[in-house]
Amino acid sequence: MKNNFELIIIGGGPAGLSAGIYASRQKIDTLLITEDFGGLVFRKVGKICNYLGFPDISSKDLIENFKKHLFSYPIEVLKERVVSLKKEDNVFKVSTKEKKEFFSKAVILATGSVPRFLKIPGENEFLGKGVSYCAACDGLLFKKKSVAVIGGGNSGCETAIFLAGLDNEVFLIEAGNELRAEEVTKEMVVENKKIKLFLNYKVKEIRGTDFVEEIVLEGLKSSEDKILKVQGVFIEAGYLPASQIAKDLVDFNEKGEIIVDRSNFQTKTEGLFAVGDVIEGKYKQIIIAAGQGAQAALFCYDYIKKTKN
Repeated sequence: MKNNFELIIIGGGPAGLSAGIYASRQKIDTLLITEDFGGLVFRKVGKICNYLGFPDISSKDLIENFKKHLFSYPIEVLKERVVSLKKEDNVFKVSTKEKKEFFSKAVILATGSVPRFLKIPGENEFLGKGVSYCAACDGLLFKKKSVAVIGGGNSGCETAIFLAGLDNEVFLIEAGNELRAEEVTKEMVVENKKIKLFLNYKVKEIRGTDFVEEIVLEGLKSSEDKILKVQGVFIEAGYLPASQIAKDLVDFNEKGEIIVDRSNFQTKTEGLFAVGDVIEGKYKQIIIAAGQGAQAALFCYDYIKKTKN
């Protein structure tokens, strides 16, 4: 594989894959680098019902469709982890964990987000021993057991519904007064008899011997603590932007999200664009990320043309 490109895309989720398709259609000499395909979407459980044209599709099938579309174009793809991004003399240098270096005129960051840790006793100790951040990966290991899902947003509610479908007893724990998911998803949770809601509670400890055996809940509107006997704990407490490789080239908001010019998705560094869950924005949706990836690729085309003149 050569080392010099017009554009390097970092990330293989919906934003990165969409950017790759649009860059290829514009005949931009492009390299897409990703540790794995799918990003956060691949971690989603059950069906995706809100992506245009697919009223009922699994996350795996949707990503496979995205990949098939991408590979229908002549684009270079490398499955490695990017560990460094720098810019010197108007050229970007991208370094991977395997000590490979690539150079380009422009970069699109589509690195997505990573799970937020609770930082409570027992969380690290029982990781892989009952504690999981991915129900799509580990859910089947807990079939017909008692499990807890921590977090009442879209991901937490979808995880609870998925686990209930495996004939589990599911405790869904949310620190707020109400669930924070889409209305349709909330209704599905409330109507599911295998899901028991604990609103205004937070988990303060995960306990067990060799594996998870129970969790301790702290009441936020009372002094009452509760102990729930569970064999599995699925943490869906939100996500943090995976933005640190660009820390010297971009500005961040208070959440650690990358600040971009919304008119063209460019960061404060000329030629460096960012899209998807890694940038500032309230709504994190597959269709939004894919749309931003397409726009960024088109703006990259304009930028690259300008640098040639």
